[in-house]
Amino acid sequence: MNDNYSYHFGKKVYDLSSRTYIMGVLNVTPDSFSDGGRFLNPDDAVAHAIQMENDGADFIDIGGMSTRPGAEEISPDEEMKRIIPVISALKNEIRIPISVDTYRSDVADSALESGALIVNDISGFNLDANMPKVIAKHKASAIVMHMKGTPKNMQENPEYTDVVAEVLKYFEDAVWKANVEAIDQLIIDPGIGFGKTLEHNLKLLKNINEFKRLDCPVMIGISRKSMISKMQNSPVDDRLEGTISLNAIAALNGVNILRVHDVKACRKASIIVDAYKKVE
Repeated sequence: MNDNYSYHFGKKVYDLSSRTYIMGVLNVTPDSFSDGGRFLNPDDAVAHAIQMENDGADFIDIGGMSTRPGAEEISPDEEMKRIIPVISALKNEIRIPISVDTYRSDVADSALESGALIVNDISGFNLDANMPKVIAKHKASAIVMHMKGTPKNMQENPEYTDVVAEVLKYFEDAVWKANVEAIDQLIIDPGIGFGKTLEHNLKLLKNINEFKRLDCPVMIGISRKSMISKMQNSPVDDRLEGTISLNAIAALNGVNILRVHDVKACRKASIIVDAYKKVE
């Protein structure tokens, strides 16, 4: 098992095994579950990304279509209209790598042309078979996430016989697809809240090290998610403590990248966790 993850993103070289890395979420959507509508204006989106970099983000992940439970699809043209101006502006404004959150290969192609270096595919290459070819064409990196169903139906009574084993098998298929196209840098994300119950989510967190056998860094996106409210009965705008707690558990269990909305707070918490992990 390889725990040495020296990954190149443009001019940046990150040793993803050396500490916990932070990916800042930038939703340029009207209907995302947490911050929908706040960054629809490209100038506001760019300013927020710059602030997240200043707050300690190592990556910015830009999404133009909500993938919250029950979300409706938008057209690829509308998705591109939202994200491309932001990516084009940001590539000259920030020094950290830009990721595009999309499962459509044509949207990914345009985003990579415009300056993105990573494709974050919530479908793990399953909703657009051309995605690995597009990523390989640009010599880009990929994040593959596990999702059961689609955003519209994924939370309609999700069931597993063994959630850890089934998600692991899913990633074995995704890794194979990446290898076929010679995608060199792959990151896996178990997909907290994407077709899972609270129990499934907690089981994946507790067994996150199982995914290290795939020799890929692991990312987790747990920020402000509804599982926090299920445990502590808090509204979406009052989930910071729950987010930090779950991210700390994830980092202690071996997660390499935390995808978060609250960059400054989560970065500060991750520094404490990393210091603890280094003690012999």
